[in-house]
Amino acid sequence: MGHISRPTPVNLIVGVLTNDPNLLREIEETLEASFGAIDLKSDILPFHFTEYYHDEMGKDILRQFYSFEKLISPDEIAAVKVQTNTVEETFAASKKYAVKRPVNIDPGYLNESRLILASTKDFSHRIYLQHGIYAEVTLNYRRGGYESFPWTFPDYKSPEYQNFFLQVRALYVKKLKKGNYK
Repeated sequence: MGHISRPTPVNLIVGVLTNDPNLLREIEETLEASFGAIDLKSDILPFHFTEYYHDEMGKDILRQFYSFEKLISPDEIAAVKVQTNTVEETFAASKKYAVKRPVNIDPGYLNESRLILASTKDFSHRIYLQHGIYAEVTLNYRRGGYESFPWTFPDYKSPEYQNFFLQVRALYVKKLKKGNYK
């Protein structure tokens, strides 16, 4: 019989989409106020994988990822997603942007073996968590790199994204070795 135990803490990551590069700094500050210090951020990358967001967000969309210093319990991801949705709604309600949806914020977490994304949308490969939030395994770490699944978004398969996730994973492993998450 298995023994019930607390899960190992995970590394919170957040991906941000916007067509306004000036908005990234404000989003970064908002995220840090909510989730603590950012210990790694990606380059600002062009998001050219789909036109799905063009109606709401316009064209020339940019993506930036953030990794947070403080590790979280995996079961916190649902509350994080609820909070990031509130941030999105606040920016959209301000009406000071030229687009309907000025920002899209995608939280998830990374551990030694996988990258998990949180979503408000149910689908066959997603597991319900709580508060209307689902989770999916988006990438699997194996043999020194990430493997995708049939449902993995095309951008998450890109070398730029995966290189960033490998950097976060290396940082996460160091955090675990330090044991500063207890």
